[in-house]
Amino acid sequence: MAHAGRGRADTSFISYFLVAVRGGAKVAVVSTRDFRITVRGTFDGLTSDQRAELLTAAEAHDLYHAEFTPEGHLSYDIAARPAFTFRFLESGEKAEDVTAATERAEAATVAWLGKRGYAYKNLRSQATDMAEVPLSKRQRHAITKKR
Repeated sequence: MAHAGRGRADTSFISYFLVAVRGGAKVAVVSTRDFRITVRGTFDGLTSDQRAELLTAAEAHDLYHAEFTPEGHLSYDIAARPAFTFRFLESGEKAEDVTAATERAEAATVAWLGKRGYAYKNLRSQATDMAEVPLSKRQRHAITKKR
């Protein structure tokens, strides 16, 4: 593919659909870009009941289980500090779609916190377009071996 030699996106992060037209040299390429969005913040003014609720569910939200998911994965260690992180996996067709995806991730975070009555502060987000992440030498070699 076009990206393999340039040290760009791994085909596991970008889906390619090739449509070859018989007898001609036309090839249409449609790609989907994956965005990894991290929304961070801190819980603010937790009540003792809210803190106990978070501590009870802490094992399922441990950093060691963190992953990027479409619905968003929450991780925290409330015993150490009141910080939390949501990790979202979104898709788009253009690099510009990352802005809308980040806004959706922030809105989902605020909705989740609001639904449970958790106050928060210092909400910030960071998005990575996986099509822009350079591949390591090992990843590039694995792609070329598959072909």
